[in-house]
Order: sequence, then structure tokens, then C-alpha cells
Amino acid sequence: MSGAPQSSFASLHDVELCAYAAAGERRAFGELVRRHGSAVRGLLRRMGAQAAEADDTAQDAFLAAFERIAEFRGEGTFAGWVKKIAARQYLRRLQRDRRLTALPEGVDEAADATARDADHRIDLDEGLKSLSDAERLCVSMCYGAGLSHGEAAEALNLPLGTVKSHVKRGLEKLRARLAPDAKAGGVDLEGRRGNG
Repeated sequence: MSGAPQSSFASLHDVELCAYAAAGERRAFGELVRRHGSAVRGLLRRMGAQAAEADDTAQDAFLAAFERIAEFRGEGTFAGWVKKIAARQYLRRLQRDRRLTALPEGVDEAADATARDADHRIDLDEGLKSLSDAERLCVSMCYGAGLSHGEAAEALNLPLGTVKSHVKRGLEKLRARLAPDAKAGGVDLEGRRGNG
């Protein structure tokens, strides 16, 4: 591929940028980092990383993505692909630091959140903080990073059923916390089956 002027990279689709990057054009990959860096860091923060750790892990994930850019085929989004890499990088950091020794089934490490103020607006990040570490990791991996339940189970070295349980409980808690007025209106989100 012939080199493209820097100004033209901003107008290219991610798949085109990946092709340029695979051909050795570092500025094209720089545009991908510019576009998706904050989303990757945001995912890592939702998974429990502190700001500096999220920055470091995101940098490692983008370096790994650059080294493997020829593997990206455009079958999914580049953002989803690099988020999966970042989630796995973060889990490796946790395992290396021995903070993730075991995620016991049925142990709720974070108490159910009590309503502080009916007028207080709760966003998703605050809702995720109310989940146990296991629930937050599983929900973030499956819904934030786009991993399947099976891929999350493999990455966490947990049984598939355990991951599904953590995701189900986490989503139920998020629904209850993010829509506290739903029960008051006669709709029981926790008892509903279907889209969750």
C-alpha cells in the first residue's frame, strides 16, 4: 500500500486503517489508538482497574494489537477486538499479582446497595462498583469486552456455569439499581426472564 497523508487517516474506516497498519504505516495505527483508547481504558476501569493501571494495560493491549494487526480480518469491529485483548491483559495482570486467586461461587463480596437518595442519578459505572469483584469482572468481560460466557470462563479459569451465575446475578443487581422505580410501578425486573 502506498503511504497516505496523515490528514486522510481520520476519514478512513477502521478496517482500512488496519490494512495500512499491517503494511507498516504506524500513523494509521496511531489513528486507531486515538479513536479507541478512551473506550479501552473505560472498559478496564469498569473491570476494576485504577486509572494508572487502566492506562498501562490499555497501552499493553494496543502494543499487542499492533504486533498482531495482520490477524485482524474485519469480521468484527476493531474496538471489540482490542477490548478483548485488553480484558485478557488485565486478567493476566490480576493473576500475576495474585489478586485473583479464586472467585468462589455464591459468595457476595459486596453488599447489595441501599438507596441513598431517590433523586440521585446512578450511572452504569457506579452500578458496576456495587457488584462483587466476580460479578463485575464477568459482566464487564461478557458485555463490555464482548467475550462469550465460554471465553470468559476460559480466561478466568472458572466453570462455565459459575460465569453464567455471576453474569446473571450481576445483571439482576444492575437492573434493580439502575431502575429502582420499576418495582414501585409494579414491574419486577429481577423476576423477569428474557432479554437479560
